[in-house]
Amino acid sequence: MATMERLLLALENQVVGGESVLGSIKIAVLPIVKVFTMCFLGLLMASKYVNILPASGRRLLNGLVFSLLLPCLIFSQLGQAVTLQKMLDWWFIPMNVVLSSIAGSIIGFIVASIVRPPYPFFKFTIIHIGIGNIGNVPLVLIGALCRDPNNPFGDSLKCSTDGTAYISFGQWVGAIILYTYVFNMLAPPPEGTFDIDHERLPLKSSTAKSDGPPEQAPLIAQEEEDENHLEASSNSGKSKIKLILALIYDKLKLKQILQPPIIASILAMTLGAVPFLKKLIFTPDAPLFFFTDSCMILGEAMIPCILLALGGNLIDGPGSSKLGFRTTAAIVFARLALVPPVGLGIVMLADKLGFLPPNDKMFRFVLLLQHSMPTSVLSGAVANLRGCGREAAAVLFWVHIFAVISMAGWIVLYLSILF
Repeated sequence: MATMERLLLALENQVVGGESVLGSIKIAVLPIVKVFTMCFLGLLMASKYVNILPASGRRLLNGLVFSLLLPCLIFSQLGQAVTLQKMLDWWFIPMNVVLSSIAGSIIGFIVASIVRPPYPFFKFTIIHIGIGNIGNVPLVLIGALCRDPNNPFGDSLKCSTDGTAYISFGQWVGAIILYTYVFNMLAPPPEGTFDIDHERLPLKSSTAKSDGPPEQAPLIAQEEEDENHLEASSNSGKSKIKLILALIYDKLKLKQILQPPIIASILAMTLGAVPFLKKLIFTPDAPLFFFTDSCMILGEAMIPCILLALGGNLIDGPGSSKLGFRTTAAIVFARLALVPPVGLGIVMLADKLGFLPPNDKMFRFVLLLQHSMPTSVLSGAVANLRGCGREAAAVLFWVHIFAVISMAGWIVLYLSILF
């Protein structure tokens, strides 16, 4: 007992970056505990004992967050913080998202080559190691961290506004990566489905392609409809320019990329970068500030709603995954333990080369968080669309469970480096 007291006293007296070790651990762990508590309440609401948040309710809640609450938060916070000069100064944020995806995918390829996941989940393993959550979870962590008056970043309002703006500024790049690179990497195998009996693999045939997973049917029907529309357009003698633009729109999947959060980011950056429009909408005495204020009120509901939905989605547990323990453990370990040190090296090198704004610790903290998050929830949504939703749900379950421990450890390290 006396030894434990001496150890705690030593930790309290030992200072790391202007803060005691216990103080740093408290600052790092409390946001994670808040996140875990809200997720647990969502899990409780979705359980059979309460059943207030069934699967249909969670889908509606996810849709509400994605289509309204998250865009409102991004529009209000990013629009108030951004200027044209700041956008030029923040250029490394979207670059960091790209570098994070590249580095994570390389690590994922190496791990998948060693572990050899069951067919056809090789690319699936790469994606779930390489693509982290750069939006929802960092926003939640920043909000919980800045709400504490003793946070190391100073004023709570400035801390929250800057952190949200930095995170939102990188989301449009993440969406492009998600709906292009991730969407194509998670395409079904030649057999047309991920539900393959390894003892007797189905032969490639036209029926195998047509009888894909149910999630694929609307996508195939839409592609055939688009092709028929394009043929009708060309046959009717429409101009070649319109046809080319329609082809570009179809090939780049702009309809999938231009999701509500991305549209909100583009609008906020456009309006915030023009001084006249910024004074018209985003300043407190602006004639149209009532719209921004309404968005701020709605945006405050995003964090509790998305955590309740995330906790409810974990009610089914790991499910009937075909990945096996070895592959699942490798994905969790690589995403939470191998990717963050590489990200730390990228950010430190960028700082040494002078790519980052000087004396902006929140900027560096957000960059580091982008490398330390669990697997993206939206990549799980894409996986569900492509027919491997059960395996994605299993990975998301375990990676978020262990992320509670790993994120606390990495945040302690980051705060000790920054302060």
